[in-house]
Amino acid sequence: MLFNAKRQISVRTIGDPVLSRIADPVLTVDAETVRLAAEMIDAMNVFNGIGLAAPQYGVPKRMVVIDVPAESVEGTPSEGEEKLIPRMPLVLINPEILSYSTRTASRDEGCLSVPDVFAPVERPEKVVLRSATLDGDVIECECGGLLGRCIQHELDHLDGKLFTDRLAPEVAREVAGELNMLRKNGAKKSFLRTKKVK
Repeated sequence: MLFNAKRQISVRTIGDPVLSRIADPVLTVDAETVRLAAEMIDAMNVFNGIGLAAPQYGVPKRMVVIDVPAESVEGTPSEGEEKLIPRMPLVLINPEILSYSTRTASRDEGCLSVPDVFAPVERPEKVVLRSATLDGDVIECECGGLLGRCIQHELDHLDGKLFTDRLAPEVAREVAGELNMLRKNGAKKSFLRTKKVK
């Protein structure tokens, strides 16, 4: 019987207060940080995501995990795509964006905390990321493509923002009903989206 035991993995959904607060810096990378990173990677994989921020996991810390697939790279890869994609999944500790490109692009985004809602978001095409990693490295590089977008999306979570906060007004009106329903249904489940896994 014990061998069939299932565990639950959860992420927080739209409406949960943890998703709208500014996350606290990670002060020390210790065993607890490493455990949290492993759990977040597990949750990201279970929910088929390419990124997860600690607040989505219910922990208001400035930590993100990303797993952008190599096949997402189009054309000439950015410096970040060349350096970081071979290291996926990657844990970012206290990440920050140092600069944004002036050129922007629109692309549909979704979010593990906003299930089944996809909408176009205009974002800078490239960003310069600086972040610590679990092993004490400091990354600083320009990231474009899906990697650059994923970084912007996940770092928004650390500042209490969802991709839905960045929608153009007409798009926001189109998805308002779905978002209200998600909040209403989420409240009944304590804003937890849960899957059982072995």
